[in-house]
Amino acid sequence: MSTLRDRRHRHDRFFERARRADFAARSVYKLEEIQERHRLLGPRARVLDLGCRPGSWLEYCARLVGPGGALVGLDRTPLDRVIPGARIVVGDVLEVTPEVLRGDLAAFDVVLSDMAPDTSGIRSLDQARSAALFGRALDLALALLASGGHFVGKLFQGPDWQRLLGRVRAEFDRMVVEKPAASRKASIEQYVVGIGRRP
Repeated sequence: MSTLRDRRHRHDRFFERARRADFAARSVYKLEEIQERHRLLGPRARVLDLGCRPGSWLEYCARLVGPGGALVGLDRTPLDRVIPGARIVVGDVLEVTPEVLRGDLAAFDVVLSDMAPDTSGIRSLDQARSAALFGRALDLALALLASGGHFVGKLFQGPDWQRLLGRVRAEFDRMVVEKPAASRKASIEQYVVGIGRRP
C-alpha cells in the first residue's frame, strides 16, 4: 500500500471523529460500540484497562464511570496525556502481579484489554502472540474481577481461538464475540466479551 493510500486508510471517519471529540485514538469507537450493545460500564464502576496506551479507552471510561468510579491503566509506556482520576501502572502485562494492579481496591467491575502484539507479518506468529496476550489478560481478569463483573479482550483469530473462547464460556454467564465497525475490514482482530463473572 502506498504511503498516501495508507494515510487515507488510517485517517478515516473514525479518526476524524476521535480528533473532533479530543479522544487519544480512533479505537475508542470500538469500545463505544461494545458498550452500546452490552452496557458493561456504569456510574461508579471500577475499571482496569490493560494495554491502555494511548489512552482513549480510559478517557471514554472516565466519562461513563464519573467521579465515583476508579480507573487503573497498565502499559509498557507512560501515557502522553493526563487522564484525571486514573492511576497508570507502567509495566509488562506478562510480569505485573494482580496485587500491583488492584492497589487498594477490593476488585474490579470491568477488565478491558485492547492489547495486540508487535506484528511480524507472519500470520501464525502474530496469532500465537495475540493468544498469549489474551490468555494473560483473561488470567488477570479472573483474578481481579468481582462476581458479576465483565471482561473485554482483543484476540486475533487463529489455532487457539476455540480453546480461549471455551475458557471465557466456562467463567462467565454469557460470552459474545464482536467485530466493531471501527475495526479495519482487513483485520483479523475480534473482541471477546465475557458478561457476568461467575462466583
